[in-house]
Amino acid sequence: MSSERLIYLPLGGAGEIGMNTYVYGYGRPGKERLIVVDLGVAFPDMDSSPGVDLILPDITWLKERRDRIEAIFITHAHEDHVGAVAHTYQDLEAPIFARTFTANIARRKMGEHGHPEDAVQTVGPWPHQQGAGPFQVGFLPISHSIPESSAMVIDTPQGRVIHSGDFKIDLTPGVGEPFDPALWEDVCKDGVKALVCDSTNVFSTHPGRSEASVGPEIEKLVSSASGMVVATTFASNVARVKTLAEAGERAGRSIVLLGRAMKRMVEASAETGVMTDFPGTIPPEEARNIPRENLMLLVTGSQGERRAASAQLARGKYQGIEMKEGDLFLFSSKTIPGNERGVIRIINQFSEMGVDVVDDSSGLYHVSGHANRPDLETLHDIVKPQVLIPMHGEHRHLREHVKVADAKGMKGVLAVNGMMIDLSGNKPKVAEWVETGRTYLDGSVQVGALDGVVRDRIRMALNGHVTVTVIVDEEDEPLGDPWVDMMGLPEIGTSNAPLMDVLEEDLSQWLGRANAKTLRDDDAMHNGLKKVVRQSAQNEIGKKPEVTVVVSRLS
Repeated sequence: MSSERLIYLPLGGAGEIGMNTYVYGYGRPGKERLIVVDLGVAFPDMDSSPGVDLILPDITWLKERRDRIEAIFITHAHEDHVGAVAHTYQDLEAPIFARTFTANIARRKMGEHGHPEDAVQTVGPWPHQQGAGPFQVGFLPISHSIPESSAMVIDTPQGRVIHSGDFKIDLTPGVGEPFDPALWEDVCKDGVKALVCDSTNVFSTHPGRSEASVGPEIEKLVSSASGMVVATTFASNVARVKTLAEAGERAGRSIVLLGRAMKRMVEASAETGVMTDFPGTIPPEEARNIPRENLMLLVTGSQGERRAASAQLARGKYQGIEMKEGDLFLFSSKTIPGNERGVIRIINQFSEMGVDVVDDSSGLYHVSGHANRPDLETLHDIVKPQVLIPMHGEHRHLREHVKVADAKGMKGVLAVNGMMIDLSGNKPKVAEWVETGRTYLDGSVQVGALDGVVRDRIRMALNGHVTVTVIVDEEDEPLGDPWVDMMGLPEIGTSNAPLMDVLEEDLSQWLGRANAKTLRDDDAMHNGLKKVVRQSAQNEIGKKPEVTVVVSRLS
């Protein structure tokens, strides 16, 4: 029996939507040569990660083995697959391979962070293969909601593995390559050891719809509008952006792109040649001089992001343009679970302006970029893998996908983040567990999930904060009374007295009773004063705030 093994290890994206990071390795246990497929991000929300800019995968395991990483391969240019490339480069410094469009986006990110753009190398589609240690890796075109999406064909000494990436089966995607069943059948004809497969839409039992099906419906909607039309979608879905722009152009409207991501994706599409004949656009400053009924804006912010163009228009003006009664706003996108609150807020703000909002509840103006269950089963039937490993989904998606595989007579393996699977031989098994988690990009620094920064921020948001200041003289005696500063707390408690006065009185009484030993001990002072504040606040407002105690000693 060979002493070498083939391993699969998800570090992000298996048990959650977003932050996709997958590792494959081959070699002796603990000595494997490694490749990484995707380095993505997830997006924060005010409930679980207030103030955070981005959420990155915890790559500690990879950093400790950076000398064994042969290469990083990026399946496509969505943020949850490419967004962490620049943030992690200084820790990994491995060569990055991607197809032309994805490489363009990745290089822009690298340049913004001061990293060498030539670390990102462009590779052609299948049948080209890139060597990476014991692996030969090819980019197999597959349709999705962004150009040049690819599955990874990973040839190993133990057999062929296919990593699907995000995909749908679309024969008429508009922009990007259509799904090619004959090509896939040829790639899989000699046998596939494992298919690591997208699971996002496993619960959707109806066949997926083509991107081509939304164009006529959008055109009818835009043509019937009497005021200005504003539409938002994922900026990366350049096929949809083009469909929207063409609908506006045919309706005799001038097209305006608003939002950095929207402009960047259209530019990248043109630079790399994946999209041609995009309708002409005008800058926002020219739009102010054009009648509203002759304007169509394509804007960022389909998920309710507070700083995106959609949210800013909903709050008033954006680059001198504002919405008015009788205008139309179209969400040509699906709201990702967790983003509903932000989207609904925007819809209500527009409603108060008299703007008519159309979302995708009718199913007419958006199609998913992910395979529904019938399309997943079609791919299963083409690939015919020995083993199916679901990825890109919450635990419920992965578990359901295993059930689908088992029902078709395939061996399904449920592997979540941190579960290393040994794919050697004919019986995959759990090899070991790896500690995984998330890293927060907080401003310009990265903090670990266990560092307590976000936890403390949440506790302050929930409970408010009190700062207690005490001055102690050279004789270790209090110099005057303690005073407090409050944030996020009501001014009046149940006693109808100012909360600040109550806290300061209780603190003064505690300080007056404190013995000489306590007054000399900073830790005892901190603990005692903190306990008084929390207990007094609990009595007055039913809440125990976070407390910071400052003891200043005169020397």
